[in-house]
Amino acid sequence: MSTDDQVEADADEIASFWELARVRAGLGRLAVVTGAGAAASVPPPAWAFGDTPEAADTLVGLVLTGAKTATVSPVAEYEASGAAFPSVGDLAIVLDGRAHPRALIRTTGVRVARFMEVDAAHAWAEGEGDRSLESWRAVHEEYYRRSARSGGVEFGPDMELVLETFEVRFPPRSSRPARG
Repeated sequence: MSTDDQVEADADEIASFWELARVRAGLGRLAVVTGAGAAASVPPPAWAFGDTPEAADTLVGLVLTGAKTATVSPVAEYEASGAAFPSVGDLAIVLDGRAHPRALIRTTGVRVARFMEVDAAHAWAEGEGDRSLESWRAVHEEYYRRSARSGGVEFGPDMELVLETFEVRFPPRSSRPARG
């Protein structure tokens, strides 16, 4: 989310969500001990998809229905922030537009590709619009051009992107909205 539209996440709400999600998803157990592992006490990063509260709500909704199992971010954003690329196995808490935790996801794949190299399978997995590659390119080009105007990353067909796939670990499928 952009700074102007971002709502501050409540640390206690994130911690409570993490406690419930990690237990229900079977995470954070040591093989020898029945208690929680050391990493289980620290919640993973919490963030929202999109650059507005409305986009965050729409996109987390797609995650919860199972339509959205992929995302993409410019390599330049990682470089500018000093953040590491996602890695397979990474966990994240996805927030809605009001910064409430809604889903725990686990990264299942990461690759780097240029904008024009993104394929139809990845566009489909992002779950947005009509899920076609043409729609994906139009929406993402507009988004990156808008981001460039507000000081973000400059768009070009050769811009490098980090393509990430993920699975929802919590909430369980039975408690999520029906796919439709």
